[in-house]
Order: sequence, then structure tokens, then C-alpha cells
Amino acid sequence: MSVLFTSTPPNPPLAVWRHQTRYRIAAQQTAQALFDALDDDLRPLVLVLGLPADPAADLPIVVEPAEAGLAPELFAEAVAHGRLKELRGGPAYNASMEDGMSPEILKLRFETRGVRAAVQYTLEQFDKDSPHLHFSSWPVRLGDYYVITILQMERKPLKAYPSLRPDRYYTNGRPLASSLVEGALFRFNEECVKSLNEPEPGAGLLFRPRETDELLRAAGKSLLDTPAQALGADPTVAVLFYTLNTISSLRYEGGAGVGSLLLARRGHPNIEEVFALTCPTEMSDYRAVRKLLEMANADVHLLADGEKVYALGRQVGSYDASREDLFDINFVTHYTWELAHAGQVLMRARYGLPTLPRPRLNRAHFKRDLKRTFGMNNPEKGKRLWEVVLEASRQAKGTLLVITTEALAEADRLKLQCTLIEPVPLTPLITQLVTAIDGAVLLDPEGYCYSIGVILDGKASGHGTSTRGARYNSAVRYVESSPYPCLVVVVSEDGMVDVLTKESLAEERE
Repeated sequence: MSVLFTSTPPNPPLAVWRHQTRYRIAAQQTAQALFDALDDDLRPLVLVLGLPADPAADLPIVVEPAEAGLAPELFAEAVAHGRLKELRGGPAYNASMEDGMSPEILKLRFETRGVRAAVQYTLEQFDKDSPHLHFSSWPVRLGDYYVITILQMERKPLKAYPSLRPDRYYTNGRPLASSLVEGALFRFNEECVKSLNEPEPGAGLLFRPRETDELLRAAGKSLLDTPAQALGADPTVAVLFYTLNTISSLRYEGGAGVGSLLLARRGHPNIEEVFALTCPTEMSDYRAVRKLLEMANADVHLLADGEKVYALGRQVGSYDASREDLFDINFVTHYTWELAHAGQVLMRARYGLPTLPRPRLNRAHFKRDLKRTFGMNNPEKGKRLWEVVLEASRQAKGTLLVITTEALAEADRLKLQCTLIEPVPLTPLITQLVTAIDGAVLLDPEGYCYSIGVILDGKASGHGTSTRGARYNSAVRYVESSPYPCLVVVVSEDGMVDVLTKESLAEERE
């Protein structure tokens, strides 16, 4: 989709090149869509930093937008320090990757690497007592300036998710992702650098932005390359992200794949083989691996080294998490799997799209949604509803809870496609019983239930998603069509829980 810009800001900032502000706005839109898809509490903000390539030149340092709080003086010595730093080498330096480069390109490569390190160090010092964290892209030389795209995100949600050890690299010196957010950050930075290196700098983001789902998949691939390399496998051969997606998509005699695969080198001290395969099965032999998965259970797992399945076995002893050489792949249900390390889920992939391991439910968010939808401020009522929703979220087969101010009228309107019951205040026990059958449970904000097994209706709005099932999409249609205030809790079979309101759906589309 092309991005159209119809006006120029009334007080344009100092500009390094003529598309600077338009580029920043387009980069902001890309970042917003990408990181909101992971966690909308990250609140990304894109800044553009222009550093004079010659520190002695009488040129100003440019920071846009100025109101973001990064003073230009912070970066006054960045280029000079970067040159000095790169002369001494860096942790990611690999001389073999520079073979065949001309002296001019080699000099620019060294200097660019050093400037980026100096800018990132400056940002880290600035962030020490800040609620935000800033991340620097690789500098791009435009005329007399180095142009750097900086991404600001909220510290608290960013640090809430588990991650692997940082500062690890591919053999060509590129950094490996330690988390899905970091993988997304790398992909975003790559898009920015690629766009700025075009003959018309920034044009790629302006007129040919990549789809958010495509960037997310690239981020997932980046994260899965980390365990592949930790196990001594070649990430370009293992392509674990795509391999695991394919295996999880396959059925065996009509059944979804459920079970675990442990990624570890053969002979790992925390792995015990139950029996070995005489001829290890290539991970790329998807159907064979899917068949082997049928033998896995809660105690016995497939064992693989990133490229081949070599045995079935179990984890034993006390694993030293600092080793980071033993990973769990949990196949949850059809086309859904998780990557975990030392008991912490790092990423979940559903229908090929990676997501962060969010909590099944967030009490603070639920309380906020009740207040926005029903104006509810009564702690006791909120607590009762929370207990009902919490119990419903444990329903293994999935379910729907529909909370609406007109529950009685809706029960009467839908009486031909539901089972009416005498109004009863829901308790965790009753919730467990009524969510055991197909269909939605209809209740009011007071917690009274009026009907069960409800088949929801609603007009198709085009705002559903093909990657989610019928239960989720019918809930979207109902919420958007309802003339009354309503909140729907969608519990999927794979354990995902979504709370849908008119406001939350509108925010997703913005």
C-alpha cells in the first residue's frame, strides 16, 4: 500500500535530505504496525539522527523530531569516537568477511561500524534512568552526513519478556537475535538501511513498504537461527522456523501433531536416549518427522540436533541455563508450536506467524476493558467477572463468553440457536459446566447467565483474519454488529485468550 503525504509540517526541522520528514513518518508507520502486532505497550517512536561525516565541518547535528528529547549535543563526539573505536577492532569483527573489498569500501565499513557502536553507547548512557530504551540502526552516508534511524520503545514491556544471551553473531558478523522483539528490531533496521541506500533515499518505505506479517516471519526466522547456531548447525541449512512451521501444519491420519522435540547436540549431559534411530531423519523430511512425533508423549520427546532427528529420549538432571544449548519445541495443536528455553517460552507461532508469549489473561487490561465498555468501577463485580473469565480460560476445548448489557434481550432474540436457562449468577463451578459444550455463554455485567451453547450471528465486516478460527471470527462479527455495549472473551483450543470490545478492535485497525 502506498503512503500519501499531502502537506509539509508548518515548522520543518533541519533536513539532511529532502525526503527526511516523509521518510520518518513512513518508518514510524512501519514500526507502529510491526511492534503493535507483538505488544501494543511497546509504543515505538522513530527518530532520525544526522551526524556530519567530517567532525571538523561547520555543519549542525540534526535530530528529528526535536521534541523527542534527544539533544544534538549528546552525539557531538560520536563520529570521532567511532573512528577511534573501529581502529581497535570490535567484538563482531571478522577479517575474513572483508575479503575482496576495495580500500574505500573497507574504510567506510569500518567507520560505519564504529559510528553505530558510538551512537548506541551514547543512547545506552542516556537510557540509564529513563523509562525508554533507544536502538540505533546502521549509519547510511548521505552527502555530508551519516543518517541513523533510531527506534525508541518502552522499557517495562520490553524487559517483561524472556530472552537469550545477547551479543552473539553469524559467521559474517551480523548479530543473532536473542528474542523475537530483537529479531523484529533487526528486520526493521534492515528495511530502513535498505531504503536509505536506494537511489532515491527513503523511497522504499514511502511507496513499497513490506507487509507486517512478512517482517514478523523474518523476525521469527532470525530468532530460530540462534538455537541452530548454538547447536553447531548452519542456520541457512537448518531453516528451523520454516521447518517447524511445516511440521506443525501436517496431520497424521487426520490428527493434529501434539508433542515435544528437544533441540540438543547428541551426548548432551542433560539428555537421556530411550532409543536411537539407526539412520537419523533429516528435519527437512517433514512427513517423516511428523510421523515420529506420534511416539512422543509428556515424558518422551523427539531429539534433534537442528538438522536431524537422531533419537527419542527425555531430559534428565539439572540443566545449566547459562549454557543455552538445550531448547524445547512444543507442538501445541494443529499449526501451532512454541520455542522455549529453561522453562520459559520465547516465542509462539500460529499458522506460520510468530507472536510473543503473552500471559493467558491480563487482569489490569481486563479491568480497563470493563471500565471502558460498561463504565464499571465496582471492584466486587469486577472480581466476580474476573473469576468467571479465569475459569473459562482453562477450558481445554476453547469457549466464548459474551458479556453484554442486554443479555436477556439477546437470549430471547437468539433463542432458536441456543439453550435458554433460568438466570443464574455464574460461579467458577457453573462456568466450568456451561463452557464444556460448544457455543457461547451469554451473561450480563452483573455476572448473571441467561443462555448457553449460543451460536453467534453478526454481519461480516471484513475485519476478521484468516489465521484465526471460526470462533474468533464469529466473535469479531458479533462485537462489531452489536448495537449494545458488549465484551467477548475468546478462548482458543491452543490456549490463546483474546478480549474483544469495539474499542480494542478499532485500535487494532488504526
